[in-house]
Amino acid sequence: MAKDVQPEVNIGVVGHVDHGKTTLVQALTGVWTARHSEELKRGMTIKLGYADGEIYKCTNCPEPDAYSPEPKCPRCPKDSEPQFLRKVSYVDAPGHEILMATMLSGSSLMDGALLVIAANEPCPQPQTREHFMALDIVGIRRLVVVQNKIDVVSKEQAMKNYQQIKNFLKGTWAEDAVIVPVSALHKANIDALLEAIEEEIPTPPRDLDSPPLMWIARSFDVNKPGTPPEKLVGGVVGGSIIRGKLRVGDKIEIKPGYPVRSGMKVEYVPLESEITSLRFGNVEVEEARPGGLVAIGTKLDPSLTKADALVGSVVGRPGELPPVYEELTLEYHLLERIVGFRGEMKPTPLRRGEPLMLTVGTAITIGVVTSLTKDEMTVKLQRPVVAWKGARVAFNRRIQNRWRLAGWGVVK
Repeated sequence: MAKDVQPEVNIGVVGHVDHGKTTLVQALTGVWTARHSEELKRGMTIKLGYADGEIYKCTNCPEPDAYSPEPKCPRCPKDSEPQFLRKVSYVDAPGHEILMATMLSGSSLMDGALLVIAANEPCPQPQTREHFMALDIVGIRRLVVVQNKIDVVSKEQAMKNYQQIKNFLKGTWAEDAVIVPVSALHKANIDALLEAIEEEIPTPPRDLDSPPLMWIARSFDVNKPGTPPEKLVGGVVGGSIIRGKLRVGDKIEIKPGYPVRSGMKVEYVPLESEITSLRFGNVEVEEARPGGLVAIGTKLDPSLTKADALVGSVVGRPGELPPVYEELTLEYHLLERIVGFRGEMKPTPLRRGEPLMLTVGTAITIGVVTSLTKDEMTVKLQRPVVAWKGARVAFNRRIQNRWRLAGWGVVK
């Protein structure tokens, strides 16, 4: 029986395009996260996908055989009941280079990550390297490496690829990361992967006492076309609570809010509403805490939330949210080399007037460098963001006509 509990940890599933991330999430949860028609057509994840999965452990079986994503042990009699360990939210991040900013915005929701590397291609591929750098930049240190597609290579090829992965991680913070070979398609070795997740990505301590704060990663209008007015429900925002608790009936504020165009200028208007429902997947709850991705039903006009219009805003109680910034001063660090395409290159120094793409939580905004010293810069933003002192910001630069991950900064 699936547990009606809130997920307690968010695990990002990252790696190069077509290395099997979405198939792996399906093996862990039974849910195919590429739900958008455009994604199904193109066979790739474009937006953040997420799915909740459970981890069970049979008390009669040896490890790792004891671990399963289902509430029944495949090796024991039918009436045996494995022990429920926890519910996990998997965030499936896009692996295509043009969607790097979406992956970065998703990493602000992650407590740990699975780095998926296909055994049938040389390692590292460009986005393998770029996603690994991104985990480092946003400060994710809980990692399990998943060597996928072992079903399509010989044992010798798998061992050669395993050694390439070891060499890729050598000298980095993840040098000793656990590497688990699996076939996501055939669900082979998923038990060993669940054991590694339990051991390597524990649920972090949560701050439940501070004022609530949630990044919005998705926003929707859930009403079907043609719904009669009396049956319309309010807009829905989805995301991850960073701290504090939210309850049904709470008054909330959303900042920077909804973009309103007046002439050539776009202004952002904060929104206030009330929570009408809280859901994790199919589970309705009265109170939501950090961990998992929660969908918040509100009394907002659904036209304000449709088509991800509020992504990048934050939710909290009225008057308790951090400030909105139209320019950010950052203590910055450039990566030693620019990655994300075949080969590497050393970065040139930043310049005044240079455009950057910044990722602040789930917000993605373009900015222009207005002042610059060796380790500090001020960036004027096209779109305002909510931030606070000490927040980490990733930035990309235009290199060879693409935005490339170039460094990170800390808000001053």
